[in-house]
Amino acid sequence: MIDGSAVNDLLFRVRDGDTIAQDELIQSFKPLVKQKASLYFLIGGDRDDLIQEGMIGLYKAIRDYDPEKNSGFFSFASMCINRRILSAVKATTRQKHLPLNFSVDLYAANCENLFEIAEYEKNPETLYIGRETKNFLENSINTLLSKTERSVLAMYLNGCNYNEIAAGINKNEKSVDNAMQRVRKKIKKIIASNN
Repeated sequence: MIDGSAVNDLLFRVRDGDTIAQDELIQSFKPLVKQKASLYFLIGGDRDDLIQEGMIGLYKAIRDYDPEKNSGFFSFASMCINRRILSAVKATTRQKHLPLNFSVDLYAANCENLFEIAEYEKNPETLYIGRETKNFLENSINTLLSKTERSVLAMYLNGCNYNEIAAGINKNEKSVDNAMQRVRKKIKKIIASNN
């Protein structure tokens, strides 16, 4: 581990955009991240996942550190690393993303659109019900979503990020985020009404 004055010098250089100084800081504090990660267990993950979370915490510490507001960088970085790792551990225990972990990847099934029915299903009754559900969902979405919301959804499903969507529809990112929130709520209501 490097001494405090060297850390302050590196932090000053990082503020000036020196990526080599940033890499030096990251490498110097990586043993701390590994040590913190070794204290926890991540359900459904491994030690490397926790190290990655800790490295994100370290990166944020480097980015956000203010010597006038905080004590030494070591304490601040240690706190940021701990918080990030603990957040990851808590998120897995809440099982918030459990449905995503056991869902079918639409792209892996070579889906052409969001509601394509899997061709591997051989049961005619299931195929018919699936087609009816697909038609219902598509019609409901086209009816309930505004033109902007349909555009945002289409671009989002094609892999665009919020910045790209905002440029594509000539709006700011906050408008895109608001549109996506409305889309999610409307689709959730449509699916609930179909069950």
